[in-house]
Order: sequence, then C-alpha cells, then structure tokens
Amino acid sequence: MTTRQEIEILIDKVAAGDREAFGLLYSHTSAKLFGTVLRILRTEAETEEAVQEIYVKVWRNAGRYRAGGTSPMTWLITIARNHAIDRLRARRAAGGGLDEAEAVADETPGPEALAMASSDRTRIVDCFGRLPLDRAEAVRRAYLEGDTYADLASRFEVPLNTMRTWLRRSLLTLRECLSE
Repeated sequence: MTTRQEIEILIDKVAAGDREAFGLLYSHTSAKLFGTVLRILRTEAETEEAVQEIYVKVWRNAGRYRAGGTSPMTWLITIARNHAIDRLRARRAAGGGLDEAEAVADETPGPEALAMASSDRTRIVDCFGRLPLDRAEAVRRAYLEGDTYADLASRFEVPLNTMRTWLRRSLLTLRECLSE
C-alpha cells in the first residue's frame, strides 16, 4: 500500500511533467478510482473510458493539488466522482430515442420464469416451516432485513454466540432441505 506522502510526492512529480511518476500514480490509484466510477456509471466499458479521461485531468491539473491539505486520495476520488457524475448527467440529458427503446429488453419474467419462481417460493416456505418459529424469524431478520447478530441476540434475549449458532444451524437445515 502506498502512503499518503508517497502519493503526494507522485502528484508533485506529475505536476512537473514526470511521466514515470504518472505511471506509478496510475498503478497505485487506478483500482480505487475505477471502483468509485463503476459504482456511479455501472458499466465497465464506460468506466474504463471515464477513468482514462480522469487521468488526463489529473495530468493537466496536478499542479493544483496542495500537499498537506486534503488527502491525495480524496483529491483524486473527488475528480473521479465529479467526472462520473458529469458523464451520468450527460447520458441522462441525451435521453434515448425510439431506436434505443426497441433495443431495451423487457425484464418482466415470462410464464416459465414465473412458474419456476412460484415453485421455488413454495419450497423455501416449506423449508422455513421446518425451523422453530424463533429461528425462522431470526434468519429472516438477519438475511432479509439486515439485523445484526447483536440486535437479534438482544431481541431474542440470548447470548451473542447462541444467536450465531442459531443462524448457522438454521442455514445448514435450510440448505439440506433445499437440496432434497
């Protein structure tokens, strides 16, 4: 992992036109920026293109970064985030014509998918029925509602390790039941 100071030194060298430092800056920070941009744009192809544009901005604006102020990663991520949001806004503003609308797939499940989902739902409900009521509720709350182990232990008035055991054993029981 590269330290804050090392990244600041690389940015300073990039501001002076050092291509080797730019390559090192890219190799040390591009994965983080790629992840940031991907969360906003949601497509890898557009994200790759955006990240290249972002590093062009970094090359041109490296002299604006002031060491000792904001974290260099915060500065880079801000550039990346703003660029990605600008691209997203431009994409939305462009809108889509009728030609694009034809290419959009209908995501509504068809009859076969609905029948399979209904069958799967029935199996899951049956398997949950094999669990004691408190265990089934704990599993639902943990994995569908996002309750923490500590919240569940408090709610069911059991020790934390007991709750972990309940959940682990319940998941094993569900897995066995669903694999039958």
